[in-house]
Amino acid sequence: MGGADLVIASNRGPLSFSLDSSGEPVAAGSAGGLAGALHPLLAGSGATWVACAMSEADRRAADAGLMSQPGLDLVTVQPDPDTYAMAYDVVSNSTLWFCHHHLFDLVRRPRSGRRWSEAWDAYRAVNTSFASTVADVANEGATVLIQDYHLCLVPGLLAKQRPDLKTVHFTHTPFADPNIFRVLPTSSGRELLTGMAAATACGFHTARWEAAYLACCKDMAIDPGPTFVSPLGPNQPHLEARAASEACRAARARIDALVGDRQVVVRVDRVEPSKNLLRGFWAFDEFLETHPEWRGRVVFLALGYTSRESLAEYLAYGTEVEHAVTRVNERWGTEDWRPVILDVADDPDRSFAALTRYDVLLVNAVRDGLNLVAKEGPLVNDNDGVLVLSREAGAFEELQDAALAVNPFDVADTADVLAEALAMAAGERARRAGHLRDIVMKRQAGDWLADLLAAAGS
Repeated sequence: MGGADLVIASNRGPLSFSLDSSGEPVAAGSAGGLAGALHPLLAGSGATWVACAMSEADRRAADAGLMSQPGLDLVTVQPDPDTYAMAYDVVSNSTLWFCHHHLFDLVRRPRSGRRWSEAWDAYRAVNTSFASTVADVANEGATVLIQDYHLCLVPGLLAKQRPDLKTVHFTHTPFADPNIFRVLPTSSGRELLTGMAAATACGFHTARWEAAYLACCKDMAIDPGPTFVSPLGPNQPHLEARAASEACRAARARIDALVGDRQVVVRVDRVEPSKNLLRGFWAFDEFLETHPEWRGRVVFLALGYTSRESLAEYLAYGTEVEHAVTRVNERWGTEDWRPVILDVADDPDRSFAALTRYDVLLVNAVRDGLNLVAKEGPLVNDNDGVLVLSREAGAFEELQDAALAVNPFDVADTADVLAEALAMAAGERARRAGHLRDIVMKRQAGDWLADLLAAAGS
């Protein structure tokens, strides 16, 4: 054993690759999401990052020695592709994600039959591969920071293999309430909680998610172990540099040319059910119906990217989203005004530029572990933009005093809050925007990492 005093374990790593026309792996940039938030914090730290080679391109890149960064050792876990697909698609994304976000259609799903039991075995196998890899690369007494619902069994496995290690498991999603967690097969739910509870400490973005985890453990008579709450903050220097970049300025100019002098409602998120895009568009439709004075004067710019396209639920949801946008535009649009502009081409520069430009930022998630966009937007926006924030987003716990709260399930309420935000007086907009920036700047991404290290006793 030996090598690293700090090890990060996550499903997705900081680098991703694609295959060129000759089948050779070429860098495709940061993988985004959690990995994108962690990467700037760990670059040059000397840490070791253990992650899955998620695609054939990633596997070829790992074999070619391309998974490397100065001062950051990247080690890949390469499970059998079929095993990984069962663990990732069937358990992590189709079951645990839906469970923690309370998205099950309980009349029909989940369906925990023989195939699901095989998928749980695959989930255990992937977690076992991660634990073995971490055990191989970690120095005596090292700190291991295990990320998210993909790797809930790793703390328990490491406790048996390497009891000298200090492990923290951090959940970036919400945590299911006990009445929903009970939907999981009882043995699997118990195995998951027992695995997490073996960590030196378990962390969550909000006290609400921590309480849900504790309640699930109590429901199953499991000692939860130590827990802590630490909301992730934005990386302010990184965001400011990005806002000042030529790519961002060029994207901002294209947005300005597109919308003209109209006010802009912006949303930036994945096209997936928990983000609640459908009710956002339904609310905008109702807003235009009940506030005719705004027709032609506002554009809803919805930017994001498709996600988990191997799942039928996500593909169906994406189709519904497109139909909802078409309906709004056909109902209210004119020759020189398209009310909703939906772009899911995954253009990070355009999405980021939109955050600097919005008059209203809509974050109406059904349920969200945190939602970092709700923090990044107010930090980089230069237009005294108003944040309309779901009370079901984890970030609401911190930002509720300066945001306009919305019930994400109430379309009429969302329409009314959009109207309030767009009509807000300049002085009040400036006051709220300043207050939001002050709140957001109290916690940076480095504070979150420091909390994890402190919880490990490092």
